[in-house]
Amino acid sequence: QVQLEESGGGLVQPGGSLRLSCAVSGRTSNTYAMGWFRQAPGKDREFVSAIKWLVRDTYYADSVKGRFTISKNSDKTTVYLQMNSLKPEDTAVYYCAATPIRNYKYYYTPSSYDSWGQGTQVTVSS
Repeated sequence: QVQLEESGGGLVQPGGSLRLSCAVSGRTSNTYAMGWFRQAPGKDREFVSAIKWLVRDTYYADSVKGRFTISKNSDKTTVYLQMNSLKPEDTAVYYCAATPIRNYKYYYTPSSYDSWGQGTQVTVSS
């Protein structure tokens, strides 16, 4: 079982930046990719970004492409989400998740992930 813990959320003005972190621990031998999702009040959980665990392949939702960057540290204990040019519509709880699935086509769907963190709130407001 993989344990995940997000941090780095907060309140930021439109146009500002935040970096989210996801601490990864436990049994990661079956993990093939890590993803970030977000969920705003009254909305479904939606895909933000994903990164393959053993290589550097990355994937982004169209709504964040060019503004957000996903990365991981060299010992694969932390996954980051650098968020720039934030907009009020980016306001949501952000979740980190792990998946054992190799096919990237499934990375966009929450049900493909079998481990989740508790989430961290990001609020973009003036």
